[in-house]
Formats: sequence, structure tokens, C-alpha cells
Amino acid sequence: MAMTDYAPADTLDERPRERRTGSLREWLAPPIPGSVLIGWLGPLLVTAFAGFLRFDRLASPHAVVFDETYYAKDALALLKFGWEHSTVKDADKLLLADQNANIWADGPAFVAHPPAGKWMIALGEWMFGATPFGWRFLPALAGTLSVLVLCRVARRMTGSTLLGCAAGLLLALDGLMFVTSRAALLDIFVMFWVLAAFACLVADRDVSRRRLAEAVERSADSPAGSLGPLGPFLAHWWRIPAGLCLGMALATKWTGIYYIAAFGIMVVLWDYGARRAAGVERPFSGALALESGPAFVQLVVVAAITYLASWWGWIFRPGGWGRGDVAGFAPWRLVEAMPDLWKYHREMWKFHTGLDAKHPYQSWPWDWPILHRPVAFFYSEPKGQCGAAKCSREILGIGTPILWWGALIALVICVGLWAVLRDWRAGAILLGVLAGWLPWFVPAFSERTMFLFYATPMIPFMVLAVVLVLGHLIGPAREPSPRFTPDSVAGAGTDAGTGAGTGTAVGTRRIVGATAAGAFVLLVLVNFAYFYPILAAKVITYDQWKDRIWFNSWI
Repeated sequence: MAMTDYAPADTLDERPRERRTGSLREWLAPPIPGSVLIGWLGPLLVTAFAGFLRFDRLASPHAVVFDETYYAKDALALLKFGWEHSTVKDADKLLLADQNANIWADGPAFVAHPPAGKWMIALGEWMFGATPFGWRFLPALAGTLSVLVLCRVARRMTGSTLLGCAAGLLLALDGLMFVTSRAALLDIFVMFWVLAAFACLVADRDVSRRRLAEAVERSADSPAGSLGPLGPFLAHWWRIPAGLCLGMALATKWTGIYYIAAFGIMVVLWDYGARRAAGVERPFSGALALESGPAFVQLVVVAAITYLASWWGWIFRPGGWGRGDVAGFAPWRLVEAMPDLWKYHREMWKFHTGLDAKHPYQSWPWDWPILHRPVAFFYSEPKGQCGAAKCSREILGIGTPILWWGALIALVICVGLWAVLRDWRAGAILLGVLAGWLPWFVPAFSERTMFLFYATPMIPFMVLAVVLVLGHLIGPAREPSPRFTPDSVAGAGTDAGTGAGTGTAVGTRRIVGATAAGAFVLLVLVNFAYFYPILAAKVITYDQWKDRIWFNSWI
């Protein structure tokens, strides 16, 4: 059945292309098996479940939780002024009591993050008002759509609708992703745009390899041949939306720049691997000469333009911090604003490099994978609402422990899959995790203030690691057809049989593997349900709350 037609990537086949059997196109970019309808219906059902979790009781608590105190007001200022504005004392209380209250003091406010994420929060406030539901609407929507995107990209990477849906379900059931998608913070948007960019690049990988195979096969069929030593030029149209998405990630938080660099290197290696697998005479030179330049424009230049566009309100509307008066909307205002924008960015850089204030919930990046120090976004002890002498109500920003600790093991296995089997999927997953994790080590040694929820952009790649390992554990539904041999370095190792040729019956390994994989997903579901009350601000007894605080560092 297509939903379970998964097989691990095979090892490298060093035979020259001319000596391989079967279609080069089928070998380089095999089609995803199974029904297109099921391939969409399954992910949409998982997404609907994720949406229910996120939008249910979204306005609760009717309070400003953690850093919503900054971003909800900054977003409202962007709607009104086009740039962030200073607010009066107790502005949070005024907004909660009356969404139309005048909360503005004199003058603009200096902010430490670019505006794109706050513009997204502002869109929810524009639609539903400056209320908890309004400023949390777009984070919840981004969190929900992330589940759909991950379902589809995991399906494309594994060739299995079932594993794609499992990936989306695991993402929906992660506690930290759940909490950040129900609060007006920025990290959920960074995660969404990075994941969307990755999905575009994986789609581009399949499409471009198919076109490369067609070009090589046409050349082979031509008596005179049509390919030079560098191979064909390929148009990578999917990289343009990828650049837009990376620009939005960068325009939300500067940490997006690490993903631009990482994904830029990744696509160059993919291009080289595809040309090498196709038997192009000079694969590395061809990738550099014909594809690296356009890739730079599509990813880096498009991202830079997107980033600059996110500042339009500050550039073209008067009064922003360090901007001064602006008279009218005109193209030359963009050039005129550049010196002031550069000064603004220097101050932002000084803020981030000098941020070393102590915070009770701060944690270091080496603590994040083990969930050593989560963040309490909200805590109260309401009286008389739980049938006990003492009640608790909390939003604890923590990942689902079974998932995170399982992902640690999966990532270690991915290192082996990439190093030994040269599985491109494991390499891409590891790169996605490292791009969101390693850059934090340098400022950590200077004791820069940081929190666990900064790891949010890593979560989809952690889930992909788990799903990839589960797929290897389950094994193939049938033996791969001998008509072609996947080359996992170049990424042809599609994880599904093509449905053609000889297949073996489902064996004991597959039954045991599927049982173990299902048990893991079930454990994550139970673990999430157990923690749900302290993720969603449900009122429970103090003893019930204490039972869920497994370590003293979680208090």
C-alpha cells in the first residue's frame, strides 16, 4: 500500500552511468508512489487536528504572557504608525481592559528585531483587534500550516504518506512548538519560514534532477550529442520562493542568516551530486559555473530584497527611531534612508552582542536538547477553581520529553546514516539542526542571555530525524526493483519502491519495526496529553502540577 511503501536509501553505486540499467530519470528522481488524493488527504487531516489544538482556547489566558508584552504592542504600533512607538506605563493592562485604549507615549521606540514577525502579528490584530486572540492568531496559523508543510516535505523525502503524516503528527504534539504557536512571539515565524524554504528546496531538488536526467537522456539519444563537458543549464524556479521565505525568516530574527548560509551550501552540494550521478563530465565545475551564480541570486539576493522590504514602514513613513521626518512616498527615499538604517542596525548589533542581563529562565544551547531549563510563559494560582486548597495554572515552554530525547538518539543515528550510507536526507536534516543550534554556542560563552524557545526552528528537523530513523526501522515493503540502483549521495535513494518489478512479502522485521514505530508515536501522544494542562494554562490542582514538574530545574 502506498502509505507504507518505504525503503531506506541504498549505498553508493560507483558504476559508470552507462553501465547502469533502467531509466536515468527513474533512477535520479523516482516518482513518489501512491495516490495523490491520499497524499493530500492524510496531511490535511493531521493539519486539522493540529489546528484544533492550537486554536482551541487560544484567547486563554486573558493576559499578556512572557514577551507578548513587547511584540503585541509593537505590532499594534506598526499598524498605526508604520514603526514601533513608545507606550505609556501599564499599557498592557489598558489593552486587556479595552483594545481601543490609547497606550501611546511620546516618540518612537528602539527595537532589537526586524519588523516582519511583528507585521504578521499585526495582521491578526487588524483582523480581530488588539486582544489576546488577535495577537495570537497568526502564530497559531503559522504553527498549524507548519504541520502541513512538514507532512508534505517528509512524504517527499521518504516516499511514504504514512511517514509524512507521522512527521506532521509528531510536530503537532511537540510541547514547545505548541506553546510558541499560541503566543505572540517571533520564533514560531522563524521556524515556519525556514521550514517553508526547506520544503521549496527539496521540491526543487526533485524537479531539477528530473530535468537533468531528461537532458542527459536526450543527449544520449542524439547522434551528435548536445551536452558539453559542464552539462546542461537548469532553471531552478523553486529557489525563488525559497529565497523569499529565507528573507522573511531573516526579517523576523537575524538568526535566519545562518539558514541562508547553510541552505546555500546545501544546494551547491546537491547540484554537484546530481551532475556527478548523471555522469556529467565535469560535475563540480558545471555546478559552480552554471548553477551557483543563479543560486546566489535566488537565495541570497532575493532574501536581502525581502529583508529590506520588511522595513518599508520605517523607511517611507515619518517619525521612526533614528529616521526623522519623511516627506512622501518616493523611490529616492529608499536611498536616502540607507545611512540611517545602517546606524539603526549598528545599534541593534550592539544590543544583541551586549545582552548579558541575568534572567531566571535563561539556558545555554548545550542544555536545550535535554530540556534542562524551560521557560514559564505564564503562572498563576487561582483560588477555588480546582476543588483543592491550592490550584495552579501554567504555560510552560517545554518540548515533549519523549520526542526530544528520542530525537537525540535519532540524530546520532543520522550521523551514521550520512557518514556510512551517504544518505542525503540525513545530511540535510543534520544541517537544519546545526544551523539553528551551533551559532548560539559562541554568544553563550560570553554569557549572552538566551532561552530554550530559541531552539524552535530546530524542531521540524528533529522530527524529520525521528521519522527517517523510524523508516529505516520499519524497512521496505518490498525489495527494491533490480532495474535501477539508487545513489544516496546524489539523493536518488527515494525511499519507496516504484511499484514495478519483484517484491518480497512483508517480513518479520517490518512487522516488528512498524510496531516499534507505532509505539513510539503513541508514547509521544500520551506524553503530550499528560503535559497538556501545563502547556495550555488549564487550571489543575497544585499536586497535579507538581507531578508534571519532573526536575527542579523546570520550576
